Amino acid sequence: RSGIMDQFASVFGKKGNAMLLDCRSLEIEHVPIAHEDAVLAVIDTKVKHNLASSEYNTRRAECEAGVEILKQRVPGLASLRDVTAEILDQYGDLLPDKVRRRCKHVVSENVRTGAAAAAFRRNDFVLAGTLMKESHTSLRDDYEVSCGELDFLVETAAAIEGVYGSRMTGGGFGGCTVNLIEKSAVDNLKEESVKKYSKQFGFAPDFYIFHPADGASEITA
Repeated sequence: RSGIMDQFASVFGKKGNAMLLDCRSLEIEHVPIAHEDAVLAVIDTKVKHNLASSEYNTRRAECEAGVEILKQRVPGLASLRDVTAEILDQYGDLLPDKVRRRCKHVVSENVRTGAAAAAFRRNDFVLAGTLMKESHTSLRDDYEVSCGELDFLVETAAAIEGVYGSRMTGGGFGGCTVNLIEKSAVDNLKEESVKKYSKQFGFAPDFYIFHPADGASEITA
């Protein structure tokens, strides 16, 4: 029961841009993020916990359960996409605690995503980084899809000068963190992350600098 983001990014990506995708209308807006002073570093934990596939469907079921309860008070809700922070504040007490926290993550993440797109348009990397930090906290505490290795890398990055923000990315329970950093901080982030992670877990993470690229296309002779 996976989504469509990976497929859309692979096909509709645009060089130098992030992609703001409306998963309901399938509308795409490309948001420039390439900048001479800021880069994206991806750090691979090189772990994948077995929870990933089963817990994804569990999270979907919990969110859907929350919508069904909220629809009793707010008719017309089709998904959490339609739930505002105000609705959740007003009726959140009707939801089981775990369901409420799952819904809180999705509702707040939608707000953060729009705010992040606006921040990138202004080259406001400080705000974009702050939103990334908030996103990871929500993924860790409310959605509960992070893990010790991811949290360790995010915490390590947060202590390094020149790192605007860091968060897990992907399905969770392993995989990678994505870090928005000053170009001058690349070497320090790589050195500190590899050294401390290796000491903590007994093996080194992989470190990459990513550049947004055009999506896949047909190559003709």
